[in-house]
Amino acid sequence: MALERQVRAKIAGKRDLEKDKEAQYWVEEVLGEKFPAGVLYEDALRDGLILCKLINKLEPGAVAKINTSGGQFKMMENINLFQQAIKKYGVPDLDVFQTVDLYEKKDIAQVTSTIFALGRACYKHPEFKGPFLGPKPADECKRNFTDEQLNAGQAIIGLQAGTNKGASQAGQNIGAGRKIILGK
Repeated sequence: MALERQVRAKIAGKRDLEKDKEAQYWVEEVLGEKFPAGVLYEDALRDGLILCKLINKLEPGAVAKINTSGGQFKMMENINLFQQAIKKYGVPDLDVFQTVDLYEKKDIAQVTSTIFALGRACYKHPEFKGPFLGPKPADECKRNFTDEQLNAGQAIIGLQAGTNKGASQAGQNIGAGRKIILGK
């Protein structure tokens, strides 16, 4: 039991309530509606309804059928549909939380991280006018070098190639050498 408690404490330590509030505010701004009053952030997201509405607002028709009633399976299906839709929208697979992270409240910090990743993905969709969440991803910075500049680099010997104006690491011995004692 002690190991399980340590794991839970580590996961809980990753959670930043300010980031949760920021993510909640962004979702509310995009949807144009507030989370249910008196309901915790993770409980409001747990059934996947808000998440499916969010991706449908960003990409109309991304989730064709949202389950509004049903048992545990239907609510988890909403979460899975949201996850598939955001991957198509441009959120990297590594940034998407696992269903149990939200449904069983195992890692709410990862859920918030996914919402931030979705907010960053919005920058790459010019049809979306905002609000945005998180920093804008960097664009590619192409550089064009002349043939003269490229050829000048050919004459330089890098330090990793083994030379530094005659200095080398030859003869250096850090720590004790490995001693193999036979017969003991």
